[in-house]
Amino acid sequence: EYRPGHFQGVCRIVDKLLTAVQPDRLYLGQKDYQQCMVISKLIELEGIDTILQVCDTVREPDGLAMSSRNMRLNEKERVQALHIAKTLKYIKDNIPTVSIDDLTTAGTQYLEKEGFRVDYVAVADAENLQVLQNWDRKRPVVVLIAAFLNEVRLIDNLVIFPPGNP
Repeated sequence: EYRPGHFQGVCRIVDKLLTAVQPDRLYLGQKDYQQCMVISKLIELEGIDTILQVCDTVREPDGLAMSSRNMRLNEKERVQALHIAKTLKYIKDNIPTVSIDDLTTAGTQYLEKEGFRVDYVAVADAENLQVLQNWDRKRPVVVLIAAFLNEVRLIDNLVIFPPGNP
């Protein structure tokens, strides 16, 4: 919806790469959660004999998700970028008691107040990426954020597990 054709292009390239190289494993970072899920589905549908290993998002000591795009941020923007991680934490902390709609609206408004141009703040089913309006607290969900800070598009996410799960 926000980047038409992006994931189709990713799938074409990854399919060609996996067909040519035929690796036993493919390691991808969870930072681009949606891309990981799309490639997982590609591997399944195409019957590619490669195991997808999704690696945890690596974060700076202050919580900012590591990304090559961070190099394009000046000092002020680098500090501003931390508001994405703060928004993820806010949603995680409040999802048990506040509606998803209220949380995503508040997250969007907060990021806009902090100078972002928000593509989306969404809560989706962690397995199928279906955007949710309610959470039954039985399955994991993922909070997804994509926002521009001037010309730099930043993404981050956070998986939230049901109570009693890891």
